[in-house]
Amino acid sequence: MRKQRFDLWKENEYTYPFAFGFVPNIVTFLHDEDEQERPAMIVVPGGGYRVVSPTEGEIVARAFYDKGYQAFVFTYTTNVLGAAPLQDQPIKDLSRAVRFVRKHAEEFCVNTDQVAICGFSAGGHLCGSLCVHYDDVPDTEYEGISNRPDAAILSYPVITSGEYAHRDSFVALLGDDPSEEQLAYVSLEDQVTDDTPPCFLWQTVTDETVPVENSYLFAEALRKHGITHAHHVFSKGSHGLSLANEAWAHGEYGDTDTMEQINRIVQGVKDGVIPLPEEKKQQLLASFDYDEETGREMLKAHIPSEEVAVWPVLADAWLKAVFSQD
Repeated sequence: MRKQRFDLWKENEYTYPFAFGFVPNIVTFLHDEDEQERPAMIVVPGGGYRVVSPTEGEIVARAFYDKGYQAFVFTYTTNVLGAAPLQDQPIKDLSRAVRFVRKHAEEFCVNTDQVAICGFSAGGHLCGSLCVHYDDVPDTEYEGISNRPDAAILSYPVITSGEYAHRDSFVALLGDDPSEEQLAYVSLEDQVTDDTPPCFLWQTVTDETVPVENSYLFAEALRKHGITHAHHVFSKGSHGLSLANEAWAHGEYGDTDTMEQINRIVQGVKDGVIPLPEEKKQQLLASFDYDEETGREMLKAHIPSEEVAVWPVLADAWLKAVFSQD
């Protein structure tokens, strides 16, 4: 396996004011036993647009690597401090990641017509956003290289800014007082077109954080527009199930590289470089100032689910069917 990090932006291209030295990036998980051209899977963890959760990163990429994909973990800009709404920075990051993989397709042994993205929770919203708004994200550095995914897996995704919204995700994205126009733009069930790529959705009925209505709304919009899709709703399970298997339940999710921006912010706060009110400082440190071993213990899940753990098998079978029609 070839594991390597690539930053997605040059210094003069990336200007988010609260990055503190972090640059959005992808980490590869590539087959090096042959030069076979394979489909690509870009994994986009969730975290409410506040963090990029390691529980949905490497562990998922390795699962799809094992199924024959060239896999990538994508770490994008987040807004843990709530100080600067992200606006369109995350979709710019993901758009650049898709283009980057296609630009380097020969080096990565990737089929440029089989580039899939797989997002979780707010990462699912980010993936869904690119599926419906890819035409709105130009990139002169990668002119002529498509940012349209060939397929998307949306795992317990944030979809709507309406009645069933996960409000905190939209606060991180748009701020405390977004306009009606902004909210409509990020309410993805109303943005599906006839050119939206095929989508695979899954969620649990009992999701306590993102109401299951989110995936129903998007699936219905896909159906109305005749978009190839699959929609799996499992009978029970909490939010943030990732692979829902024993490895995930025991905290065996791989490297915590996706926490780089948060770690830089925590260190800046501890060093006094980033001034915060004392109450907010203590909240931040209580949430994120721990060593890696303690962090793994805190992020351990509790109960795996045999029912839900089949979703990667279902998604792989669906993708094979979708790609075979190309």
